[in-house]
Amino acid sequence: MRVAERVRVREIEDDEGRRLLRIIRRGTRSVVTWRRAQMVLLSAQGMPVAKIAEVTFASDDRVRDVIHNFNADGFDSLYPKCKGGRPKTFTLPERREIKKIAKSRPAEHHLPFSTWSLAKLADFLVAEGVVDDISHEGLRILLREEGVSCQRLKTWKTSRDPEYAAKKARVEHLYAIADGEIMHEEGEPEIIFCVDEFGPLNLMPHPGRQWARA
Repeated sequence: MRVAERVRVREIEDDEGRRLLRIIRRGTRSVVTWRRAQMVLLSAQGMPVAKIAEVTFASDDRVRDVIHNFNADGFDSLYPKCKGGRPKTFTLPERREIKKIAKSRPAEHHLPFSTWSLAKLADFLVAEGVVDDISHEGLRILLREEGVSCQRLKTWKTSRDPEYAAKKARVEHLYAIADGEIMHEEGEPEIIFCVDEFGPLNLMPHPGRQWARA
């Protein structure tokens, strides 16, 4: 049985690697270019096609096409063919869908992160076919026009212990005894020690940001 040859980008020169990193880190006017550069760089780092497809929300065939095109045409293949004329405007249904997704949680789309960034949201919109292409700044402007802004939020970790409520009630009851708010009953302790009351630092809430109605 013949084993299919593994698809991988050609050897990348140092200056080409730096150029790919600049595209990814600084962003471009095109999410399509950003996505293609990401696929090429991941392939250069040894990541297999299936894994690249998973992390970039693309199909295996799409990743292979991007790699083959880059091997043949270099950086020219990263840039979508420009038709010229005025910048693309989005239809009302497209704007509504973009707004709807921006206000949703990534987990609702089975994504492994908790909040949207502009880059992740734009990448997802293109991958899902909501829009053909959109720049990060264009997305920011559209969301602002639709009354959606990036807002601060805090998250908390919650216990999965099925007996959490009962244990919490018991601790609060003991606190009440210690503070003299209630009298201890027969069989309950008269002296109470609190140990490690502060808890681990990683359970403290941490500020973050998410997109929501302004």
